[in-house]
Amino acid sequence: MRVSLIALAVASTLTAAPALAEELTGTLKKIKDSGVLNLGHRESSIPFSYLDDNQKPIGYSMDLCNRVVENVKKELKLPTLLVKYTPVTSQTRIPLMTNGTIDIECGSTTNSIERQKQVAFGVSTYVTSVRMLTKTNAGIKTLNGLNGKPVATTTGTTSDRYIKQNEKGLSIDVKNVYGKDHADSFLMVDTGRAAAFVMDDVLLAGLIANAKTPKDFAIVGPALSVEPYGIMLRKDDPQFKTLVDKTLVGLMKSGEINAVYNRWFMSSIPPRNINLNLPMSPQLKEALKTPNDKGV
Repeated sequence: MRVSLIALAVASTLTAAPALAEELTGTLKKIKDSGVLNLGHRESSIPFSYLDDNQKPIGYSMDLCNRVVENVKKELKLPTLLVKYTPVTSQTRIPLMTNGTIDIECGSTTNSIERQKQVAFGVSTYVTSVRMLTKTNAGIKTLNGLNGKPVATTTGTTSDRYIKQNEKGLSIDVKNVYGKDHADSFLMVDTGRAAAFVMDDVLLAGLIANAKTPKDFAIVGPALSVEPYGIMLRKDDPQFKTLVDKTLVGLMKSGEINAVYNRWFMSSIPPRNINLNLPMSPQLKEALKTPNDKGV
């Protein structure tokens, strides 16, 4: 089913959702019946999904999800559809999806095979590498430099397993400490409670860019993993996944996604007008050229 759905999406360059001939089911029926789409977003996943100075969720993933919302309105003929925004964390996002609180999650969620047992994902919209953030004066350049030190990661993320895997492989001893969100994990390093913060490099770059003194921090060490991000959906909901994939693949095939990317990764962004200056990686270019929803 997965291959056929994506093939259907790739076959078209239109961003409008296909007309659904069959009776509505799953998320689309839920939205149609209630007149509400519940959108989950992050609060500090710069530049994917975070709050601006007016506490409005913005970012790369939010822009993509807003295109999905527009196509839901068209498909269901609900121009006045109400979008309810619900903040989620790494720990709460999957439970809130599976219990029906949110209908779509627009953040920085890795599409993993393990998570696919509980939820589904649209085609990948970003590819990241997991690395380490440290203070520039800490002298830490490799995983060996973490031996005997506290290392932060965010509760509910995939980065935790890479610390543990590499910890075993290198026979180093670290104390894992957990932040409730990325901003909290970053604060642990900033205040000296952790020697490093292990997370996706693009999220680390966003946190550094918005720090009071960006030069005090550095991203170091090898890539512990390369991971695809995807918009998270409910499992076993082919109608809604078809609409989401159709929207995203349309943006990829038309080239419109390049403008969205440049807005958030190659231009000044709120709240401090910092430019992350992160060109598309070869892995991301390939993912956008040949859309897929493969997990890692």
